[in-house]
Amino acid sequence: MKTIDELLSEGVAGKRVFVRADLNVPLDGTTITDDGRIRAVVPTVKALAEAGARVVVASHLGRPKGAPDPAFSLAPAAARLGELLGADVAFATDTVGDSATSTVAGLADGQVAVIENLRFNAGETFKDDAERGAFADRLAALADVYVGDGFGAVHRKHASVFDLPARLPHYAGYLIATEVGVLKKLTDDVKRPYVVALGGAKVSDKLAVIDQLLGKADRILIGGGMAYTFLKAQGHEIGSSLLQEDQIPAVREYLERAEKNGVELVLPVDTLVAAEFPDMKAKAPSHPATVAADAIPAGHMGLDIGPETRKLYASKLADAATVFWNGPMGVFEHPDYAEGTKAVAQALIDSPGFTVVGGGDSAAAVRTLGFDEQAFGHISTGGGASLEYLEGKTLPGLAALED
Repeated sequence: MKTIDELLSEGVAGKRVFVRADLNVPLDGTTITDDGRIRAVVPTVKALAEAGARVVVASHLGRPKGAPDPAFSLAPAAARLGELLGADVAFATDTVGDSATSTVAGLADGQVAVIENLRFNAGETFKDDAERGAFADRLAALADVYVGDGFGAVHRKHASVFDLPARLPHYAGYLIATEVGVLKKLTDDVKRPYVVALGGAKVSDKLAVIDQLLGKADRILIGGGMAYTFLKAQGHEIGSSLLQEDQIPAVREYLERAEKNGVELVLPVDTLVAAEFPDMKAKAPSHPATVAADAIPAGHMGLDIGPETRKLYASKLADAATVFWNGPMGVFEHPDYAEGTKAVAQALIDSPGFTVVGGGDSAAAVRTLGFDEQAFGHISTGGGASLEYLEGKTLPGLAALED
């Protein structure tokens, strides 16, 4: 795929450049609680603006139902982008209507605009190719060139991600080029030992990537809510812990394959439990107990890996040459259940190898828990996209940027 550096060498002064970014940031009302994805697109937008392009930034935010919804407006993200750029950013209150047309027409060389949430138009996410293409046609009228830089959306076959690049000269932005380069280090030329830490709530979200990693990784560490389905598959009682019972047969098969393939699949040896899920708003002390992972009492749920598991996982990461981490080890948003996720994050920092935090909740945890982002090899902006790449899937947004 062609990159933004090639576009800049060709000259962009006076051209309208459509940048498909990922500004899908978490909001508390109109307050952005994590601006990582906005910061990630700044290098691309800044480079284009400094070269004299008229930059049109577009993104989705949340899951509106194909119609305007003030709760999902990109206005806060546009304001934050302006702060990070140190320049005024115009904001269009629609996607392809009068406001977008006039806002883009009013741009001078080097200026930037953000158009409203793409998912306010049902055409963005239509499964029907013709309907989606019609929306892409209207987006194409706003620009002369397309730059894909929304890595967190490249696994979606959406109008602005898949159909629009076919209608304009297209290039990969700095973020996508970086993300793809990192993922190739996890798939094509992996330095060993290669250790993967997987967490999060649902084992079903990770089955496909585990399937692939059983042929590539040297060790797989399992934590988070998904660990209890693995423990149940081994015959242990897990109390009222999160369980996907329908996934037990697949998990048992993966445990057998891991042993057969010589992959070390490591499960928690102890866990923090409580009788109730903690109050996430008040974050009041919940007084968890630490129990062996195979001795979770009835009526109690596992909410984080225990201290012995933290030590075990740190030891399994200590000699890694390559590490991929996706998914927290527990309910990290509550201080009583953050230590497991902290321990894994610190183990990545202490590791001598190339460390990748695989986006989503893992990236949010790194920032929420106060870690220095620069201490990791790479923090991805796209959890789902990263996982699907590692699963070996063709990502529509990347395929669309290929020539």
